[in-house]
Amino acid sequence: MFEPFWKEVGNSATVVIPGWQKMSYFSDPKNFCWFLEPEFANEALRLHRIVGNAVTDDRHIIVGVGSTQLIHAALFALSSTEARQPVNVISAAPYYSMYSSIADFMKSGMFRWAGDAAAFNGDDNFIELVCSPNNPDGEIREAVCGNEAGKRVHDMAYYWPQYTPMRRPADHDIMLFTVSKATGHAGTRIGWALVKDAEVARKMGKFIEMNTIGVSKDSQVRAAKILKVIADGYELPDVEAGSKFFHFGRCLLANRWKRLRQAIEASGRFSLPQFPSEFCKFLEEHAETYPGFAWLRCEDQSIVDLEVFFKTINILTRSGRQFGVGPEYVRISMLDRDANFDVFIKRISSLE
Repeated sequence: MFEPFWKEVGNSATVVIPGWQKMSYFSDPKNFCWFLEPEFANEALRLHRIVGNAVTDDRHIIVGVGSTQLIHAALFALSSTEARQPVNVISAAPYYSMYSSIADFMKSGMFRWAGDAAAFNGDDNFIELVCSPNNPDGEIREAVCGNEAGKRVHDMAYYWPQYTPMRRPADHDIMLFTVSKATGHAGTRIGWALVKDAEVARKMGKFIEMNTIGVSKDSQVRAAKILKVIADGYELPDVEAGSKFFHFGRCLLANRWKRLRQAIEASGRFSLPQFPSEFCKFLEEHAETYPGFAWLRCEDQSIVDLEVFFKTINILTRSGRQFGVGPEYVRISMLDRDANFDVFIKRISSLE
């Protein structure tokens, strides 16, 4: 969806790395996250400061191969290698569909998937994954389990101004972000964590060291450049209006959500979540919420499985079953290219 913006900025977002540069494993040998490129760390902190979406003071930055590796690293860091039983990993339904796979894929004796946090009746040996704004439904989330003995990881991938109002800087022990959702550069495979506790950060870094021997310097340099272009669009004087990335994204998503809501209302067979307008400190005005995914509920009792139903008109969705709820729900991406989104709207409008 963001391709047109990056085409427009052209060479200002281009990176050239000579063949003799970035050849060592090490970026900063004095940092326990020795593979973190200082240039990337500086630009990530700069953008957080501009947007105001996270507390960065007294935090350690850990870079990873997207959020997926960072979730693995956080689960490792918060678990014990000496515990008799694996720690339970939970998240409130509907939860991000990859959480269960991430927790169980390695068949680790350190942690295991235990399902919906709202239904969890276990002891204080748990890690709660809190996704806010939530994927798939776009809701702002807080931890569900009130037991203070448990541990929490906050997945903040969508807490950026194109998707939701910036209410206040998030302030949690472990906060995860990713370039793929912030800027659209999913193929760069770069994410970062802001971690309060030094020992937890050290363990996360160690996991990444043992898993991939660090993180690509080339990807970090490119990600740093991308973040710099966005930050420059808001900090440098006399910048053209078209250089404001978050405004571009909000405008595009606002139009898409308007078209989708019109089509859904006309059909009379489905419903979408409603979001209140809230004050955005970044925009300095009241703003709407435009999630990166549409969480669609079927209101037509004759349709048993909504994913299967949409397949009959060539609309690909992800079933609610994968998010811990029923088949009356599906998740639909709002982030595809314009041409594909236009086809989607045309097909769903044919159901009137």
